[in-house]
Amino acid sequence: MQELNTDDNQTLITKKEEIISFKFDLQGNLQQAMNKFVEDHPNWDQYRILQAAIAGFLMQKGFQNRDLTRLYIGKMLSIDFDN
Repeated sequence: MQELNTDDNQTLITKKEEIISFKFDLQGNLQQAMNKFVEDHPNWDQYRILQAAIAGFLMQKGFQNRDLTRLYIGKMLSIDFDN
């Protein structure tokens, strides 16, 4: 098991460093629907759709977190709360 870093001088993680990438396969019909949506709504991209979908799912399942709510609202309404 990995040990936790408890160093008091540890630098804080910036928001840019909190981004985690992952790779997964989408079912064909889901990918086609997403591609069609992006074609019809050029202000959206696959990353914005997935972030909004995951955040919305977690909120619906009862996960309460201010940062998650800000992410969801920001992605849905195209608001950048960081600037």
